[in-house]
Amino acid sequence: MSDPKRILLIRPSALGDVCRSVPLAASLKAAFPHADLDWLVQSGFEAAVAHHPAVTRVITFQRREMALAKLWKPAGAGRLRQLLGELRRAHYDLVIDAQGLARSGFFAWATRAPRRVGFANARELGHLGLTQRVEVPKEMHTVDRMLALVEALGVEARPEMRLYAGETDQAAVPAALTRGRYAVVAPTSRWAGKRWAADRFAALMARMLEHDAVDAIAVVGAHSERAQCAPITEAFAGDPRVHDLIGGTSVGGLMAVIERAAIVIANDSAALHMAVGFDRPMVGLYGPTRIDRVGPYRRAQDVIQPTPPAMGTSHKHTQQGSAAMGQIQVEQVLDAILQRLRPRGVESSSGQAHKEVAPRH
Repeated sequence: MSDPKRILLIRPSALGDVCRSVPLAASLKAAFPHADLDWLVQSGFEAAVAHHPAVTRVITFQRREMALAKLWKPAGAGRLRQLLGELRRAHYDLVIDAQGLARSGFFAWATRAPRRVGFANARELGHLGLTQRVEVPKEMHTVDRMLALVEALGVEARPEMRLYAGETDQAAVPAALTRGRYAVVAPTSRWAGKRWAADRFAALMARMLEHDAVDAIAVVGAHSERAQCAPITEAFAGDPRVHDLIGGTSVGGLMAVIERAAIVIANDSAALHMAVGFDRPMVGLYGPTRIDRVGPYRRAQDVIQPTPPAMGTSHKHTQQGSAAMGQIQVEQVLDAILQRLRPRGVESSSGQAHKEVAPRH
């Protein structure tokens, strides 16, 4: 193919998936260094990719406004027309649909780009708007599946997971955290079957402080998840070492907090994929999900999963998921944390040390 001058990468959601899609941008930019690369993402998630050096421009849309029920209303229809017009006027040469759903496939088709690449097995008939449908085994890790799309173009896949936080967000990290080394605890998940019990998180945090493992702990989550975190916030109310950031950070702010963390402890959630992107020590808590397909990329050694999920087990089945998560013990997680924490004084002044990642072969 001739070198494209304008590329659109479509990966609107979910937040963790957006974070782990950055290798596509890195691969495309390395192959076509003079091309402009835009990213279409759900509004609210733009900070995850806005500062990546491979990304020229971020285009956003409001997911709720694109729901079919809203499109029948003048306001929703008007915003959709505006977005589609913007996509057409960009005159993209190449579009990559890394989402593989009806909406992302529709956006790819709407660009009228001469080359529109995506998954042959896209759900919801999302493949219909593509000009090149790539057969990718579902058993592959999500990151490798997405990289297969650029490999189909003859582009070398570069599994560079590095994320970039904005300077404003970096400057806004609470000074009380940065005076020492701190852990980030992300105790929530959208799916109840993926959650480790909040009272166990509270017990774990108490044990971490008893061991003087860190100077402070930042508890993070969305404002809508505050009720999930109640056993934690109540247990540490008034403790100056525990910082309640639930609902208090934007996506960019969360990235900046994770970027400087000594360690990140989380359920299967976006926080883990951010930890991968900033090469932070981490402990991921998994029960009903397949780490070989959706776990932190190339960091399976940093996951605690008592038993691999049985065939048919789903995180959407709360009882199955909770039973699996319930097998994870507090002392087991504490041991993993203590093993991964660097000796005090080893961290750089920024609190991070990124590794170079070799291209995938």
